[in-house]
Amino acid sequence: MKNISILGSTGSIGTQSLDVCRMHGYSVKCLTANANVDLMDRQVREFKPDIVCMMSEAAANDLKIKISDTDTKVVSGMNGLIECAAYSGADTVLNSVVGMIGLQPTLEAIKAKKTIALANKETLVAGGHLVTNLAKEYGVSILPVDSEHSAIFQAMQGSPSKSAIKKIILTASGGPFFGKKLEELENVTASDALKHPNWDMGAKITIDSATMMNKGLEFIEAKWLFDMLNDDIEIVVHRESVVHSAIVYQDNSMIAQLGVPDMRIPIQYALTYPERQPSPVAPLSLADYGKLTFFEPDYDTFKCINVCKNAIEMGGLHPAAANGANEESVKFFLEGKIKFTDIAYLNEEAMLKAPEKENFTLEDVLETDTAAREYVKQTIN
Repeated sequence: MKNISILGSTGSIGTQSLDVCRMHGYSVKCLTANANVDLMDRQVREFKPDIVCMMSEAAANDLKIKISDTDTKVVSGMNGLIECAAYSGADTVLNSVVGMIGLQPTLEAIKAKKTIALANKETLVAGGHLVTNLAKEYGVSILPVDSEHSAIFQAMQGSPSKSAIKKIILTASGGPFFGKKLEELENVTASDALKHPNWDMGAKITIDSATMMNKGLEFIEAKWLFDMLNDDIEIVVHRESVVHSAIVYQDNSMIAQLGVPDMRIPIQYALTYPERQPSPVAPLSLADYGKLTFFEPDYDTFKCINVCKNAIEMGGLHPAAANGANEESVKFFLEGKIKFTDIAYLNEEAMLKAPEKENFTLEDVLETDTAAREYVKQTIN
């Protein structure tokens, strides 16, 4: 029996994670959300967790009233999120919250020696060596949930050693604006950018896919997850989202992981690893697809990839600044206050302003994140 805590249970990844828990009968010990009281109410009644956290204090108070007839404890805010991450009754913490808010609970879950199923890419993008070094210190496994990183992790299971791997290939859908040039994206709307061709995701991640910032963030995450050199990570646009990523061995053999575009495959693998179990996902029919296509990314149009590549090349706090600026700029784009093409510019400028500091602390990361967000706000104002 697995005992699971799901951080971000009302979001896209969180609800699909509960599909997997439901199918396999896993015990759900903690659930957290931002403010979706009605959905959390339904989740509490089905899964009967010991503790739930709402980031919004008002939502937590509302939920307490709604579930007063249950035995589930309700907490709130960052302290509540950390309490759920470190809860002694769970052995695995699936972190699917969106944004920098996911970093601190990941660190606390590691200190509590929980297995980490990681869907919150900002944890590694902003935290970098803070996270990987702490995981090594506490002997904790970080199992990737992002479809691309899960694919790489799965493909690596047959590798005799890390030295046998020549490079890794991150596939990207290309988002809704594949084939467009920069000038064509000047006046696209949030509604346009939210029309992803293959995946059903939350608004922030869908916009990141449209700018391809998501792939840049995954580039940084891959470096930390798999301890690879920047030059040994390649991005390839694959429109069908069937080949989720691949590795290339020293003999130039390529091993890829394929499947229908359904996040429940990587979610389940992180929860069942190293075992494989039946899943709620439809089987892949290559004949139905007929052909699979691959392209070089357009770095001139989708400049956010370059922002992330430059950030990890510069190292230190630059990735944290790029991430913080992006969270803020995406929010302003969704509110209609900036243009789609402003996102990359704001992210780059904020990233370049990050302090030069290799041996940073959590406080340094949080300060850099705040400064990057403030830069975006002040620039827009």
